[in-house]
Amino acid sequence: GCNPLAETGRSKLQNQRAVLNQQILRAVRMRAGAENLLRATTNNKVREQVLLELSFVNSDLQILKEELEGLNISVEVYQNTEETFSIPLVPLGLKETKEVDFTLPLKDFILEHYSEDSSEYEDEIADLMDLRQACRTPSRDEAGIEMLISYFLQLGYVENRFFPPTRHMGVLFTWYDSFTGVPVCQQNLLLEKASILFNIGALYTQIGTRCNRQTQAGLENAVDAFQRAAGVLSYLKETFTHTPSYDMSPAMLNVLVKMMLAQAQECVFEQIGLPGIRNEFFTLVKMTQEVAKVGEVYMLVNTAMNQEPVKENIPYSWSKLAQIKSDHYKALAHYFIATILCDHELQSGDDEDQQEKALSQLYDYMPEGLMVLTVLKDKVQRKQLGKAHLRKAIVYHEEALRVCGLCKKLRNIDVLQEVLTAAHKRSLLKYAQQETEDDFLSLIQAPDILPKTEYKIETIAPQFSKVKVKDFFHRLGPLTVFSAKQRWTAPRTIHIHHEEGELGFGLKGGSPVQIYCLDPVCSAASMGLKEGDYVVSVGGVDCKWLGVNEVLEKFRNVGEQPIEIEVIS
Repeated sequence: GCNPLAETGRSKLQNQRAVLNQQILRAVRMRAGAENLLRATTNNKVREQVLLELSFVNSDLQILKEELEGLNISVEVYQNTEETFSIPLVPLGLKETKEVDFTLPLKDFILEHYSEDSSEYEDEIADLMDLRQACRTPSRDEAGIEMLISYFLQLGYVENRFFPPTRHMGVLFTWYDSFTGVPVCQQNLLLEKASILFNIGALYTQIGTRCNRQTQAGLENAVDAFQRAAGVLSYLKETFTHTPSYDMSPAMLNVLVKMMLAQAQECVFEQIGLPGIRNEFFTLVKMTQEVAKVGEVYMLVNTAMNQEPVKENIPYSWSKLAQIKSDHYKALAHYFIATILCDHELQSGDDEDQQEKALSQLYDYMPEGLMVLTVLKDKVQRKQLGKAHLRKAIVYHEEALRVCGLCKKLRNIDVLQEVLTAAHKRSLLKYAQQETEDDFLSLIQAPDILPKTEYKIETIAPQFSKVKVKDFFHRLGPLTVFSAKQRWTAPRTIHIHHEEGELGFGLKGGSPVQIYCLDPVCSAASMGLKEGDYVVSVGGVDCKWLGVNEVLEKFRNVGEQPIEIEVIS
């Protein structure tokens, strides 16, 4: 992982998040104590004091949660450092956790369950704890993603090895909610695995926002990162359905997936427009539909953010930013179509049918009394409809600026103000360039534009199989046999004496091998060897991972000499 003491902008934010989480935890405990006292007491004077104390604690808690929201909208830290003129994208902050000491619980379990010397596994336990610690500060690149995935996969092994379904191991995992700062504690690995998945998704969003949106490669990487973030969060929603943390509830994850796909769609539009938008009929038709699609997906994100129960916990500035983007991109769609109508007249050499077909695809309906072909041919009608679209564009621009001005956090993001203002001025200028004498006669209302995209944005499912991980506790033996679910006897030592060159039993199975066709009168049977026993060592050498041929080879190497084997039932 990254150096946790490095004073980068992102690490400062994470450190502030950790401090706020602790302050919120204290305030929540104080509130719980005050509420318990309120329920328990009948003394009116005490009740008055407690109610006063509760009001202070609640207001303090509200201030702390607003500060946490401020961290969640500190988007500038995560953007690319190049000079840019783009609306910021929103990343997710990493969930914070407390340290966990696996040493005693795992050592006790190795001794009790596997009947092995637990001191021999200290290095493996230390490796697991080091990996977990590194996952608290992952680097913001593919290496960071790979490290988080490797820990997530390692947890699968740890769960099978050490966490039986019938009892708790006494390891307490604590993770803080990304939006409320409230801690959640559980003794099973589900919370740990779900939180790591959330952080994989969050890290993908941070990689996406860091991409240079002034280059094609940067925008392609951003689109890919947001699709992968959506894929991980979607997998989390489908796999861990009962997580007790608000930020990982199905409703919240559903909104986050929508938000990441909307940001991917936004980057696709920027990608198309990066080489420059030619003032040409069919190019502008395509751009109109693409940008209308971005406006539509952000409108759906904003609607989802304002539904219960998500509304209470989603940062206010996020829902306002989604509303601003929806209005801004809808305004651009109306501006593009106005440019088509105002700047392009049907010439004698133009393909009339193609233009009519292209323009009619932009509308669900036409204003009363207008036909697409007539509009194309009639200069006055073109101008009137073009100006109606410009008026609608200006209304959307002004609404975006108004909402931005109302939100304190967004008001302080300079580049957002600059982009919105520049787009608004461009529409006003375009409107001013049109003839004004027919304004009072024109009552046409600009129709809505049908969104359409040629680039389908979908979630990309996490590809865990690409990350190769070796089980830290590989030495305990094959997981199919040596797992927390299985129960067996402690290893028994059997002295094998060759009788006329025969062992008195056969071997079968993969690793570890099993005793098969045991002769009930042979010396090994009289010493306690049973049909179906697993052979775990031969002559003091561990053979849990050896096959039948390899174990037989060990017997052959000894010759006629007696040999000790260890077996379990």
